[in-house]
Amino acid sequence: MRGPHASSKVMILKYLNLSLFVLFPIAWFAPMARAGILPWFFDLEELSVISSLGSLWETDIMLALLVAFFALFAPMFKTMMLAAMHFGLLGGNMLGGVGGRGRLARGEVCLMALDAGSAKGVGVGTIETGWGIYLFTFCVMLSMLITEITKRQMADH
Repeated sequence: MRGPHASSKVMILKYLNLSLFVLFPIAWFAPMARAGILPWFFDLEELSVISSLGSLWETDIMLALLVAFFALFAPMFKTMMLAAMHFGLLGGNMLGGVGGRGRLARGEVCLMALDAGSAKGVGVGTIETGWGIYLFTFCVMLSMLITEITKRQMADH
């Protein structure tokens, strides 16, 4: 980035990336969906990334570890790597590896959409999307945008 407003653009980029350190954990605990059978008799159970991981841990530890990697560790690692680049602690040559980790987080969004679609198709119970799915999707999309802007910024230098 060049020009008189370059430093303010870089600062905005840094702060947006740093905001993901707060927004991602909120999204993990936020209700992604409310699901249940016969909702007129029983309250719908709120599902979050963390509560789903807890349920998976009881039934399939390997799948729980895989989902934890894609939903928790990969996005935070990417955010940490981008922050290190923004503050000059890592060079731009690390950017290729960082972009790949973002694709892992996008895979989690696709899995959640598939789960919601398949649960709605069963016809026995009900599932309602929660605000957490929108927050998590926003975080992933913001992370992708920050990565692309950072790539362009590094290419300009």
